[in-house]
Order: sequence, then structure tokens, then C-alpha cells
Amino acid sequence: MRATTADVFEAMQDDLNRVERRLLEAASIDFPIVSGMVQDLVKTGGKRLRPLLLLLAAKAFDYERDRAVTAAAGVELLHTASLIHDDSIDRAALRRGQPTLNTQLSTGAVILIGDFLFAQSAILAAATDSTRVVSIFASSLGSICDGQLRETLDAHRLDQDRETYEHRIFGKTASLFAGAAEMGAVIGGASEEAIQQLRDFGGDIGMAFQIIDDVLDLREGTQMLGKPAGNDLRQGVVTLPTMLFAADLPEDSPTRTTLEEIIAGEEQRDDVIDDVLAEIRASDALDRAEGIAAEFSARARGRISVVPNAEVREYLNNVVDLTLIRSF
Repeated sequence: MRATTADVFEAMQDDLNRVERRLLEAASIDFPIVSGMVQDLVKTGGKRLRPLLLLLAAKAFDYERDRAVTAAAGVELLHTASLIHDDSIDRAALRRGQPTLNTQLSTGAVILIGDFLFAQSAILAAATDSTRVVSIFASSLGSICDGQLRETLDAHRLDQDRETYEHRIFGKTASLFAGAAEMGAVIGGASEEAIQQLRDFGGDIGMAFQIIDDVLDLREGTQMLGKPAGNDLRQGVVTLPTMLFAADLPEDSPTRTTLEEIIAGEEQRDDVIDDVLAEIRASDALDRAEGIAAEFSARARGRISVVPNAEVREYLNNVVDLTLIRSF
């Protein structure tokens, strides 16, 4: 009988609990009120897919639990720090239904907290005593910053192509999935071929993850998302479903004109944006984007034959499933 997605969390729960403890220790700040805010943010951090991926990549080979747990905590803390900076840049009020730090603290304080967590995540990476892990960690951080810069400076164009979009989301999201899997394989002492295959596996599921995230942003309501529905559209950020929808619109279409005005920030009325959002939902753009996510996931599945442990291969398949069946 094939394992389910619940099985992988049950199998790895003890190690994920260890990761959680390391995270909370590293996220502790001397100012109690601020420390409580940050730890609450860490505790509501989702399913821990990136740490799970790192742990499984290590477990597939020679599993050094303590080093893998330390690296996994570093990866998740890096992710948390990047979200804090993202929310500050986007001036987001909600994340997973909870108030963001920038609704409670000054912009300067929020940026410094993000920087503190970046530093703490780097300390955890260094604690693995692996220069290669530190190098992968640093490269992942650079890619995240590159992706965020591309979103800030180059994502507000309706005429961008899919290659531009994929380059951006690889940096912003998929690079850390790729880095997590690569770090785990390195810690596990995998062969160079296996390390590269697992890195590519992580990159593929990271791409699928972000595309599904972009679909959910347009499809789901505010209550489900924990942030405003169509938030990327409202921010003027062009994602794959919007690109696919726009590509089918005639140049002289009133909807296209309105969409261009929304992306440019010239149209900000909620009722107008909601009307365009309804048109996107009624089109086949969301289904087509999901199909592209499924292509990345299928590519990922083809890479894990390099893993010698059949049980871990099945768990990695579970992780692929998790990227496609999310509803949040």
C-alpha cells in the first residue's frame, strides 16, 4: 500500500519536533514583547516543507540526525526571515491570518528583526561544520534576494514572458527548496550525481509550490488564504495565471486595458479589481497554470530514482503530492 502524505509527517515527527525546538531557541530575542511576536510567527510557520525536504534528503543516505536537524532549522529560519522582509516591502497586514510584524512595529525594527533572524540562520548553517553547507546556504540567500529584487523591480509588466517569471520565482521560492535538498544530500554523504539530482528535485517542487501558491492567491477567498484574495494582483505583481489570462485577451480588449491599469497601480478600486479577478477565475488560466505545476512535479518524481532507500523515495513522493494538493 502506498504511503500517504500524513505518513511522511508521522515518520519524521520526532526530528521535526527537534527542528522546532532549535528554531525557537534561535529566534529568542532579549526583548520579551518582541521575542513573543517573533516566536509566534515561527510557531505559525506552516507545514515545514523545507526542513522536511532537507531531513529526507539526508535520511536517504548516511543520516547524521543532529547535523541535519541543525541545518533544517537554519533553512526554516532563513525562510522566516525572508517572509518578514517580504511583508515589510509589501506592507502586508496579514500572513496566514495573523497580523504581520510591520502592523505592530516600526519599519526599521521589522527590518532589523529580519536581519537578526538571517544572522541566526547563518549561525545554524555554520554549526553543521560543513563549508559546503555554508556555501549552499549563502548561495540560496543570494538567490532569494535576487528573486525579491526581480519581483520589486521587474514583475509589474504584463508583457513579461514565462522565462522571466520562472527566473523570478526560482530565486524567490524554489532556490531554497533546491538548497535544502542539496544541503541534506551533502550532510548525508551522497554521491555528486545524487546531490545534483536531489537539488534539481527540490528546485522542481519549489517551482510547483510557487505556481500553486499563485493559483491559490487568485482562486481562494481571504478567509482561506489568511491574506486578501488576489493580493498579488492588487499589488501589481504579475504571476503565471494572470500572464496566461492576459495572453488570450485582444490588445483592444477593455479587460486588458483595465488589467494593465491595475498592474501599473493606476486602478486601485476594489470593485474593479474584483471584477477582473472574477474573469480570471472564470477562464481556464488557473487550470492551465496548475497543469504547468504538475509538469514540474512530474519532473521531480523522475529524479528520485537516485535515492537507494525505497521508504525515503516514497516519502519524497509524498512531498511532491503536498505541493499539488495544498488549499492554503
